[in-house]
Amino acid sequence: MQRRLQAWIHHTPYHERYKFIPLSQISPDLQHAVIAAEDARFYQHHGFDWHEVQIAAEDDLEGGRTRGASTITQQLVKNLFFGTGRSVLRKGAEFTLVPVAEFVLGKRRILEIYLNVVEWGPGIYGAESACRYYDGTAARNIGRQRAARLAAILPAPRRRRPERMNNYSALILERMHQMGW
Repeated sequence: MQRRLQAWIHHTPYHERYKFIPLSQISPDLQHAVIAAEDARFYQHHGFDWHEVQIAAEDDLEGGRTRGASTITQQLVKNLFFGTGRSVLRKGAEFTLVPVAEFVLGKRRILEIYLNVVEWGPGIYGAESACRYYDGTAARNIGRQRAARLAAILPAPRRRRPERMNNYSALILERMHQMGW
């Protein structure tokens, strides 16, 4: 809805691609690549990765590059309820909803919903639409290399393209290997 409104305000065309599919129809390689890229401790935490929060805070205090520490669950809550804007108020509301999502949905359902609602490019939502748009195939058919390239665009999906993600996709593949995938 937010992107549709932005297109209307700026008088630009908007075409939405979206198809919800069960987690079982999304390649395990794509599932693993997204976890490796977005939230390596997804299965170890309960919605907040306090280790990543501490690292991000230390980097910020040292004047380093500002980095995110949001988990997949936090991103899902943000995408479902709050849009892409940033505010302390949104973070506070998110903080209360994340534990509820973890308790009610569980990890598999959180991952399923996240992979189906996350933005993969202009007007491209969900793994199935992304795979069909970028690779001309179903999400169940995506292999490791392409999965890593797709996962690499998630931090900035409106600016990044999979074919340009050489360095970051290599890092994601290395993380996948380290995680036993």
